[in-house]
Amino acid sequence: MEAILSRFWFMMFPAKEYKIVVVGLDNAGKTTILYKLHLGEIVTTHPTVGSNVEEVIYNNIRFEIWDLGGQEKLRTSWTTYYRGAHAVIVVIDSTDRARISIMKDELFKLLQNVDLGNTVVLVFANKHDLKDAMSPAEIIDALSLHSIKNNDWHIQASCAISGDGLYDGLRWIAQKVSGSSQPTPTPLQ
Repeated sequence: MEAILSRFWFMMFPAKEYKIVVVGLDNAGKTTILYKLHLGEIVTTHPTVGSNVEEVIYNNIRFEIWDLGGQEKLRTSWTTYYRGAHAVIVVIDSTDRARISIMKDELFKLLQNVDLGNTVVLVFANKHDLKDAMSPAEIIDALSLHSIKNNDWHIQASCAISGDGLYDGLRWIAQKVSGSSQPTPTPLQ
């Protein structure tokens, strides 16, 4: 019955659709984030070879989310997914200080792509709950995010396992791509 009501609702009030591309180095948590948003639970993941794509509905907005493999040999294929993207999510393993400069290089390569000229960029500072994780401020500096002038960007501390910060980031993207300013929910008392 719920599925019928859902279909009826979307027939009467069609959801807006936006494409999001999720990039990051291997083992950053991209696939875990995708399935936490899609299913609301953690699934056993393996290194992504190619891509995963799922639909996530948030506040009557349909997001087609493309999770791209982050191994070095796969990063050159990222450009094939950029066309039509409204947002890019960059997932950073906040504990991976040794490879943050590699992700900085990849970020600035992707921002030069003409297909991403008007996209918004969300940086998930994933695994922020772990010991020795970089703070969002450290990641901003390490990635030189303040030097990005042509794309709106935002950094969001997150934990893919608990879901902490994921919907905050999705809310920011929804506000930017839809042009609406949806109120931030207040915590229940």
